[in-house]
Amino acid sequence: MRAATRPLSAVPQWIGWLLALSIAVQFAWQATQSAPAPQAADLPPAPSVRLLRAASFGEPEAIARIAMLYVQAYDLRGDNAIPYQRLDYARLIAWLRAILETDPRSGYALFSAARVYTENPDAAKCRAMLEFLHVEFYRDPERRWQWLAHAALVAKHRLRDLPLARRYAQAIDRHVRDARAPLWAKQMEVFILEDMNELEAAKIMLGGLIASGQVQDPSELRFLQARLQALARRMAGRR
Repeated sequence: MRAATRPLSAVPQWIGWLLALSIAVQFAWQATQSAPAPQAADLPPAPSVRLLRAASFGEPEAIARIAMLYVQAYDLRGDNAIPYQRLDYARLIAWLRAILETDPRSGYALFSAARVYTENPDAAKCRAMLEFLHVEFYRDPERRWQWLAHAALVAKHRLRDLPLARRYAQAIDRHVRDARAPLWAKQMEVFILEDMNELEAAKIMLGGLIASGQVQDPSELRFLQARLQALARRMAGRR
């Protein structure tokens, strides 16, 4: 076999020059070609949970992560001119819901919904994503309250929709029983009521929270008591 192999030096020099020239011509031709116009492409319909689980081969966490990466990277494809802000949010939410049902303990889809897809300047699409977070919260309130708390902040500060923000804050207050949940999450409704100028309702809620004995930390208790006194002063000033 070695005897049948010709050394590189045996190849005529003109063949090497011809090969180099052909490569240079190919590069030059490619450089003159304009890039193809990107095609607008939307997310395909979401797969069923049964299909995702069948494709997971017993590893639902892995297939959920892969599906989430596919969704997040979809608008980064070279042939897709539609960024996530212009995606069909009904399809996007269907993908997120299927991923969550495949791996309910994962926070990846909820994180993306709360911190990425609510950043849409389209108010209708933002509201749709907030409502998705609200619905999914009830499936596991003790694990998912932080995403609904973020939804309340988006509703309050970006949409300027205080009734909607209060609705989300109220759900957290009524359904989260985990002692590890921070006090600020429980107080959100009080602060939103203040912003709505519903001082009497805020005072009743805050007084009830103090009287319930749920607040054990002395510094937090002092803070709430000071807040209650400030509310009383505001109400007196109004009168």
